[in-house]
Amino acid sequence: MTLFTIKFITVTIWDVLDILLVYYIFLKLFQFFRGSRASQMIIGLAAIFMLSFVARILNLQSLSWLMGHLQTVWVIAFVIIFQPELRRILIMIGQNRFLRRFFAEPKSKTIDAIIDSSMELIRRKWGGLYVLGREIRLKTLRDTATSINAEVSSSLLVSIFNPGSPLHDGAVIIQNDIIEVAGAILPLSDNPDLDPLLGTRHRAALGISEESDAVVVVVSEETQKIAVAYQGMFYRSVDEDMLRGLLNKLFFIGNEKR
Repeated sequence: MTLFTIKFITVTIWDVLDILLVYYIFLKLFQFFRGSRASQMIIGLAAIFMLSFVARILNLQSLSWLMGHLQTVWVIAFVIIFQPELRRILIMIGQNRFLRRFFAEPKSKTIDAIIDSSMELIRRKWGGLYVLGREIRLKTLRDTATSINAEVSSSLLVSIFNPGSPLHDGAVIIQNDIIEVAGAILPLSDNPDLDPLLGTRHRAALGISEESDAVVVVVSEETQKIAVAYQGMFYRSVDEDMLRGLLNKLFFIGNEKR
């Protein structure tokens, strides 16, 4: 279906949809990489694509050939330099709730690592604080913490919360099966109804759950008990089976206020 014609250029509805789709992809990539050096490469890559598109429309064969080859080199360089960031994007896409309806995952590496490490922390009588990011990203917290950017694993989480580690007092922030930062300082809850016997970790867990959609797991150093905070609510004295059920329910499905 032809929408309009400009000289020798015929524009159809599919052309418009094609352009809008490319624009949306570049916009989302730029938003994801905003604040990093990758954002400048996204702008450069978009400029090369646009120049290549214009060259083809105007039938500028030499410029079109040059842009085509430069475009290939730019994409390869982008993939090599920003491999960790691209991996995070693919993980984020794979964990999309809509896609998981068609490609169901039997279990999550993140959930397994948190459960295993929590049990180990209890055995060693250590404390821990896990923040599982969902839809709302936690950029302000990451900016003041220590960057880790490693695949989530139980052994790494236990080592972070070792009392001898300089990062053990703060929280770890996990997003898309990646431990992004450790030693994060969370906002404390001002809830006057909170049990006065609860310590700083619990107040921090409740505080960030009130300000975001994150699921927060607390392992108490004093009582060796586990609690889960979500949307300003606490689930306390959680055992291993309950923890697995809560994490699967809240982390993957939970949208409603509980």
